[in-house]
Formats: sequence, C-alpha cells, structure tokens
Amino acid sequence: MELRKLEVFCKVVELGSFTRAAEAVLLSQPTVSEHVRSLEQELGQKLLDRLGREIEPTPVGRLLYDYGRRMIRLHQDALQAVEQYGGRLIGRILIGSGTIPGTYILPRLIGSFRRQYPSIRATLRISASRHIAREVLHGELEIGVIGARWNETGLIWEEVFSDQLVLVVSPGHPWASRNSVDLEELLHEPFILRESGSGTRRVFTQILEQHGLRPSQLQEVAEIGSTAAVKEAVRAGIGISILSSRAVADDERCGQLVTVPVNDVVMHRPFYLIRRKRRELSPVASVFLQYLLAQAHPTGTETPADNNSDS
Repeated sequence: MELRKLEVFCKVVELGSFTRAAEAVLLSQPTVSEHVRSLEQELGQKLLDRLGREIEPTPVGRLLYDYGRRMIRLHQDALQAVEQYGGRLIGRILIGSGTIPGTYILPRLIGSFRRQYPSIRATLRISASRHIAREVLHGELEIGVIGARWNETGLIWEEVFSDQLVLVVSPGHPWASRNSVDLEELLHEPFILRESGSGTRRVFTQILEQHGLRPSQLQEVAEIGSTAAVKEAVRAGIGISILSSRAVADDERCGQLVTVPVNDVVMHRPFYLIRRKRRELSPVASVFLQYLLAQAHPTGTETPADNNSDS
C-alpha cells in the first residue's frame, strides 16, 4: 500500500469531496479518483460512498482512515526524528485552540517560536473547547489550549495562561454609566450567550451556579458561535454578554463597548494546555510544548517579556 495513495484517501475523507481533496494535495481530480480506485482494488473493498456531491467513508473506509492517519503521523514523526538527529528541527505542529487563546495568545507565541525554528510550520485550528478536546483525544491534534476543564481522564491538563471575563454592554445601555452591578441583575436583562461547548460559556455557567443561580434564569435573546459576532450584537443593543477582557480591550478603548464590574464576583478564567495521555508527541510538538510551558507562569499568566497589550 503506497503511503501517497493513503494520504490522498484520508484527505478525501476529511474534506468530503474529490474536488476539495485534489486542491489540497495539489493533484488533478482524476488522479485523486484513480488513487482511491487503486486502493479499493488492492484491498478488495469499497472505501467510499458517493452521496450526490458529498463523499462518506464506508465502515471499512472509516477503519482504513483511522489506521491511515496513524501511519501518516508515524511517517512524519520518523522524518522529524531523523532531521532532529542531524541537528535540524523541521516539520509541522498540529495545534487546537479555543477562540480566545487562538486569537490573542497563540499566534504571537507561534511567531516567536518560528523565529527560533524557521523550518517549522504550524496548523492552528480554532473551535469550541469540547471539539478541540475531542480531536486531541482522537489523535487528530497533538496539543490544545482551551478555556475550560472537565472530568476527562484521557487527557493531561496543565494551566498555562489566564484571562478575565467581563460584563459587556453597549455605550447606550443604562448600565454604561454605572460603577458596578450585582450578579442577580444580569438575570433581568436581554442576554447573549456563546454557543454550547464554548469555554467562556462553561466558566460563566459555573460562576452562576456557585452563586446559587441557574443559566436558565437568564433572559436569553441569542446564542452566537463567535466572540466577534457577540460583540457586534452587543454594540447593536441586542443584549448584554460576558466576554473575555482580551477580546474587548480594543473596543473599550475606542468607546464601542463598555465593561461594567460585577459586585463580589471574580470571573478569572484559566487556559489549559491539553494533550493525550500515553501518547508520545512528535519531536516538533515536543519542543513546542516545552517552549509553551516556558512562556507560562505557574499561576497561569504570561511571563513579562511576552505580555500582550490586551491582557
């Protein structure tokens, strides 16, 4: 079984399309189709079902995909290990992240890491914390940085950075001129929630419950799947929300949003570095992991040299 054909097959499964896979692997669509057909003939099994324009793996196709991803990763690790033995560090890191660390922390750190190791490439996938954790567990990502923690025994969790959640209102909101509000008052205002699975939403839910309140008591007017869209909705006066102080710092400086302190509530939110237990990282990911840990203070804040102006 040729590794290149296996790589092409895995890309078709991941993208659900021969056309998109051909673009991703820089081959023509007929060549991609021929690679898959050759694999099916070699194995004597149908690997893909064609459902209109979409492609789905058959049960045996899913089985081959799972093994194929491991074989490709092992091949990449072997090449990285040989390069590292020769004194070079080369390869690609697969990193997952929640919205806030993926937008305001990791790009800067990846950039400074690449200045030390210019031959390294990085893939940074930003999604909800639950989704990133699932991909790390399944081996699709090597490490992740997310903004919530739960009881998942298959992962190693390390607190690396921190954030502060803040109450955000529009400049025209009656609370914009107040010095502070009580947590209970949030229950009586139109409220914009982040999507289920968001680290921000999970931490805010925990804060409510710690104070004897229930998320269902909020007057929800919208559930929105991105921080940027929530900010736009707050600016438009649709409702109030709880967001990362990092995400709204520029908006607050420009007078587009207003943050209001909440009495007697500390909305500290740590970010966690996660990786799968009993999995040896690739040489490149292992070096980046050590670099990332070196940038983090034990309390979860960045070292002074790496502080971001939005923190």
